[in-house]
Amino acid sequence: MRIDVLSLFPGMFTGVLEQSIIGKAQERHLLDIEVTDFRAYSDDVKHHTVDDYPYGGGEGMLLKPQPIFAAMKALEQKQPGPKRVILLDPAGKKFDQSVAADLATSEHLVFICGHYEGYDERIRNLVTDEISLGDYVLTGGELGAMVVIDTTVRLLPGVLGNESSAENDSFSDGLLEHPQYTRPADFDGMAVPAVLTNGNHQLIAQWQEKESLRRTYLRRPDLLQQVTLTEQQQKLLAEVKAEEN
Repeated sequence: MRIDVLSLFPGMFTGVLEQSIIGKAQERHLLDIEVTDFRAYSDDVKHHTVDDYPYGGGEGMLLKPQPIFAAMKALEQKQPGPKRVILLDPAGKKFDQSVAADLATSEHLVFICGHYEGYDERIRNLVTDEISLGDYVLTGGELGAMVVIDTTVRLLPGVLGNESSAENDSFSDGLLEHPQYTRPADFDGMAVPAVLTNGNHQLIAQWQEKESLRRTYLRRPDLLQQVTLTEQQQKLLAEVKAEEN
């Protein structure tokens, strides 16, 4: 996959894109990322202005269309072909694991990171996807782009090494992930559930499924309204409700 990011603050991405899973994916040539400062494409040669006051009045400054369109034109010349162009915007579709899975099927993603009060509306003509992280306001689109990139990249084949890691993550099946433990089996009197140490994989799998349902029921019951439970899961959920109520 190739990812391009258009930002006024490319330095914000340095540590994030060079470390951990994303950094290793690039080292293994599973991912190619480039961050471009679109201020360089401003037609204001002297001051490199990228924003201006909104027509009709209003608070703050808006990103002008010219630098973004020029940067996208240069990108298309350098990397021709189909692209998903993503605008981080409060009016966009709320980001979740299913959106990340959809983006992970693409070969080329482009993120436009805004700043200031907002965008000139004409910039949306370049966009294929508008994404929002939630109902709150960030200073710019950079942090949102980092979240979307990280969530998407870890779903790419070969990135995590163990393919089941992503499949078993919270939200991958619509539920929260079950509790997990590592050694020692007893730490300061806090013991690992005995079922996880008995070697019976069938019982372990059933415990994990039940505890996943329990955690979802107690912490995010809204998620249970969005998934279709199997007959076995419905039975386990009934047990959880009886135990907790």
